[in-house]
Amino acid sequence: MAFTHTDQQELFLPLVEGVHETPPWGAFMRNLVARTYARRAFLIITLANAMPSQEPTVIHVTAPRAVRERQLDFRRINALGLHPYGQLRPGRVYAIDEMLDFDDPARLALQRSALAEMGIRYGRWLRVSAGGAADAWLLLVREREDFSSAAVSTLAAIGPHLAASLRTLAALAEQRLQTAMAQAALARLGAGQLAFDAGGRVMATDPQAERMLTFAPAPDPRGGRRLQLLPAASGALEKACSAIAEGHIEATAILLDPARDLHMLLRKCDLALPEPHALPAVIGTLRTSVREDERAGTRILRELHGLSDREAALAEKLSRGETIIEAGRALRLTDETARNYSKRIYAKTGTRGQGDLVREVLGGLTPFA
Repeated sequence: MAFTHTDQQELFLPLVEGVHETPPWGAFMRNLVARTYARRAFLIITLANAMPSQEPTVIHVTAPRAVRERQLDFRRINALGLHPYGQLRPGRVYAIDEMLDFDDPARLALQRSALAEMGIRYGRWLRVSAGGAADAWLLLVREREDFSSAAVSTLAAIGPHLAASLRTLAALAEQRLQTAMAQAALARLGAGQLAFDAGGRVMATDPQAERMLTFAPAPDPRGGRRLQLLPAASGALEKACSAIAEGHIEATAILLDPARDLHMLLRKCDLALPEPHALPAVIGTLRTSVREDERAGTRILRELHGLSDREAALAEKLSRGETIIEAGRALRLTDETARNYSKRIYAKTGTRGQGDLVREVLGGLTPFA
């Protein structure tokens, strides 16, 4: 099938661009429904390793002439026991009749009746596989007349392109998962990061840094954003980024906001990024005083070091800078009992006092609880 300029504009470009939509491929689906004269459609997307309880992503599209009709109920269609989705050959277009159970007349009658009630007389199924990373199932339906051979050819032609886009979507989902894990870990530590170019312009930020800082209302005409800072802090930031980029220093700390006593650590960027990339010159790190939920921290300390409930609760409080007496009284322990517990804590954790215990706790897994 020869691809026309219209195909490129209405189908293939929306497939490429649609991986960044939320949910993906809305424009592509609307254009596909219009091109095939379908009445209603849905696209089901499932990613590998998704939890059994996790609902698949479902993109529903309805033609303007059917806008008052109910969306296709994919759960009800699935409950009809049509040809199992996973057994459909990827890339092949199936008609509704190929999905019905002709070996069981009673079941066949039930399937036909239910489909008719949902306004489904003619339909086309297409399964798309991303090599085990993801699967998608596309259903287009009509009510009064069957799909034309041109519509079926269009659906078959987009199969390989949809499969390629699905592989891109699966890879993007993995990257998003990696990013979310890293950002969540930093947030639990109260840390946020920014990437700067040599001129102090912001190339990227994580959500934590975005919440902690204010940015200039208008984009910098040279690209990137600027932090909204007092003149002294802005000058110090630009000077430090330039010095690090030119190799004069490896790292430094500057005061961003005297009112909040907010400092930023600036260091030379040492990220290993695949090509193509725009490598930042400087990575900036912010940190606020954040600790884990006290009950969660107590539970982790108990599991890590074999502490009793009371010992773990005391250790958690000691790691927050409370004295043995203060922590013990908060837990309704006598002063003598608190001292005895502290000795057991130091023995079980292999530490030599409260300062060493703080180092052990803050350097371990507990702050991520």
